[in-house]
Amino acid sequence: MGDSDHGTWTETMSGRERVREVVDMLNEPTPVQEIADQAEVSRATADDELQRLERDDWVIETTVDGTKAYDANPVRMLFDEVTTLIEEHTRDELEVQLTELKEEQEALAAEFDASSLEEFREQLSEEKLSASELRERRNVIATWEAVNTELALVKHALHLYGDVVELSSPKNNRYSSLA
Repeated sequence: MGDSDHGTWTETMSGRERVREVVDMLNEPTPVQEIADQAEVSRATADDELQRLERDDWVIETTVDGTKAYDANPVRMLFDEVTTLIEEHTRDELEVQLTELKEEQEALAAEFDASSLEEFREQLSEEKLSASELRERRNVIATWEAVNTELALVKHALHLYGDVVELSSPKNNRYSSLA
């Protein structure tokens, strides 16, 4: 949080809430002390909340340079992203997204005469490219990876769409037909 947010941050949120906010922003394993510093809490408070979050499968414990650290649980993140897609889009909208992403993937493959990202990467090592061409190719790789990730998420969302909608239904308060 920036200095201008300091008052709001510490006045409106408990220390544990601030730890959870920092965890939500993690994009790599982060040492406990760094999380505590970012959340403006003691190391003990951060460690206690992080252990609770680990028990609830929100984070996983790891180490960074021999120091206890935590990272967001990738399985939980996947399910959260898929659920968000389902909540924010109809099945038809997801099918349109799937088509658009597949078209983008096919356009990249055609433009660079590669049937897959792996084949495109192999071309990098085989061709003699200038530094600017290599930079351009790295940007294409990043784009291709993003398209592949989004494509996988949309496919998962479509696959689970009916189950998530059914389980989220108010009429389904107690029992699931999946049980």
